[in-house]
Amino acid sequence: METKRSKDTIQSLKTGLSIIEAIVAENRPLRIIEIQEKTQITKSNLYKYMNTLVNENLIFREQETGMYHLGSRLIQYGMAAIGNQDVIAITAPYLQKICSETNHSVIFALPTFDGPVIAKIFRPHQTLNIGAEIGTLLPPNSSAGKIFDVFSTKLMVENWRRKYNFSNDETSVESEEIKTEKIAFATEPLIAEISSVAIPIISFNNELVGIVTLVGFSSEIPGSIDSPISLYLKQMQLEISERF
Repeated sequence: METKRSKDTIQSLKTGLSIIEAIVAENRPLRIIEIQEKTQITKSNLYKYMNTLVNENLIFREQETGMYHLGSRLIQYGMAAIGNQDVIAITAPYLQKICSETNHSVIFALPTFDGPVIAKIFRPHQTLNIGAEIGTLLPPNSSAGKIFDVFSTKLMVENWRRKYNFSNDETSVESEEIKTEKIAFATEPLIAEISSVAIPIISFNNELVGIVTLVGFSSEIPGSIDSPISLYLKQMQLEISERF
């Protein structure tokens, strides 16, 4: 009987994946010397692999400590592969409800070292261009960006600000209001005539789980806390956060 031959593989790709698998297995950031010990890749080759993975956002290097974390693109790949995560499954009914109640597009973003990444979108108007799709990184001037800047971890925010060459006064009136009211507004941050309002989803230990953003025509999206839609979103912020 003829022995079945194994299919050809690309060893360099397997080597690169072993770096990601080493970080996943430890479930914590690793130093490059730890990665070398676990993968047994020579130092000269390891740096090349690491630089490639960092450039592709598959891993992230913390500048202050040199520690390596999993990158934001892995979240995008994971979302595409499995369709959702536990947090998406929990929030999806609420997102659908907000979309139905307000008749506006609703997006859900996850916090990453590169900023808030869109993971889910509900649209009542399929023809409305909201300027973003799943996997889009939202910028600092978006309402989701403002929420991310106020509620994310210090490490995430510092890296994100460096990437966008962006600085923000945490004691500014707007930042203080966002921190207190847990809602942020942005007028036409991505495309003309489209504005947004966002709320943070916060866990029991005060970690930012995700960001819910309502998007629509500027004339229909609120720009103040006391509007009916804003008050509704603030109530939903409490309701969804209670699930975490």
